[in-house]
Amino acid sequence: MDQLLAMRVFIRITDARSLAKAADSLNLPRSSVSKLLQDLEQHLGAKLIERSTRSFTITPMGERYRKQTREILAQLDEMDTAARYAKVNPQGKLRVDVGSSLANEIIIPALPEFHARYPQLELLLGVNDRPADLIGEGVDCVIRGGVLPDSSMIGRQLCTLDYVTCATSGYLSAHGTPVHPQDIEDNHQTVRYFFPHSGKSLPLQFSNGTDEFEIHGNTVVNISESTALTEALLTGMGIGQIFRFSAEHHFLSGRLIPLLEEWKQPSLPVQLVYPANRHQSAKLRAFVDWALELFAREFASP
Repeated sequence: MDQLLAMRVFIRITDARSLAKAADSLNLPRSSVSKLLQDLEQHLGAKLIERSTRSFTITPMGERYRKQTREILAQLDEMDTAARYAKVNPQGKLRVDVGSSLANEIIIPALPEFHARYPQLELLLGVNDRPADLIGEGVDCVIRGGVLPDSSMIGRQLCTLDYVTCATSGYLSAHGTPVHPQDIEDNHQTVRYFFPHSGKSLPLQFSNGTDEFEIHGNTVVNISESTALTEALLTGMGIGQIFRFSAEHHFLSGRLIPLLEEWKQPSLPVQLVYPANRHQSAKLRAFVDWALELFAREFASP
């Protein structure tokens, strides 16, 4: 017996005060309605309705069961409505960790659009360049560069970021403009990124198909946060490599000058990563879909 269906049939019978009318309104055969009522009474071990060709009476037990059943079905309908609403209008808190450059230049400027689309979602945006422990820290998803760190995670490719080598015109006027990567190693100051979890500094990297160089130079400062690295370059402290999307508006204003563009600099794949057991969350799906749309728009090929 489908007890939930039998309960709904019982309520409809008592509302209509007729098995025939209940069957018609439910678009069920009258025999099916009668059988469901009989099965329900047998399951409960009690008579719910006394009926004959001339009378229809709900028993005292039937009245009690009717009241309780109506309350249960109302709660179930409310739960179903809430679930459907949450799927269309996700709500609650969502914890997302993002690297600083992507947060400040891509995610945060677009947050009014996200809020307008999902007004009942409260975003907890962790902005830093350190790897997050998704499980231990209760993070729903992260946007990070590099390879997928754990096979138990799901990764969605967002874009690939190119690096560019640059410095200020003031620095170049004082120290000269390099014409080869080795010039940087021999004659220039560098500003470099270091990984906060290991303390390892990232060398400046160049290749032209046959030759590859890892350049350290006379490093004056190592910085573990990508936005701060850009700011350090803007002070004229030396030559460094930053994301091209972060540098482009500084190129247009003349605050930074691109260098050695005939050499290929590294690139970094960016993924949105989340634990496999959270892929059904409506609020996570909402953010994933929005982020894929946002990055496709921001990093579309010209």
